[in-house]
Amino acid sequence: MKSVTFFVPGLPKGQPRPRAFARYMGQNAAGGARFMARMYDPSTAEGWKGQIADAAKQYLPEIPTELPVSLSLSFFMPRPKKHFNSKGLKMDSPENFIQKPDADNLAKAVMDALTVIGMWKDDAQVYELRVLKKFGEHTGAQITVQF
Repeated sequence: MKSVTFFVPGLPKGQPRPRAFARYMGQNAAGGARFMARMYDPSTAEGWKGQIADAAKQYLPEIPTELPVSLSLSFFMPRPKKHFNSKGLKMDSPENFIQKPDADNLAKAVMDALTVIGMWKDDAQVYELRVLKKFGEHTGAQITVQF
């Protein structure tokens, strides 16, 4: 079993949900309303996915693997100022990050980025997924891929 681990510095972003809109296009021949529906993907995570791709490129297999994949993701988020006092980190500051972005959206952004650059053929190959969200001194994501 091959295993690669790498760290992606930066502020982790979740994969946004696809959005839809409908535009009124007038009436059809029968007098009913016509609408044009469009789907789009808000690109708020594109920069983060690019950082993931850049960090992962040196670990890519020669061809995208078709083997089952185990993926372990640890996301480290910045602490808010209220976690600190004049002496440093407050003793009662939480360790785990339980706010948005959601763990599943963070994982989806990583899986999409790794699929696009050819780590694996399809993210459906991920049979095991572990996601951890914590506060960290250094923000980013530690990614471990096993296949």
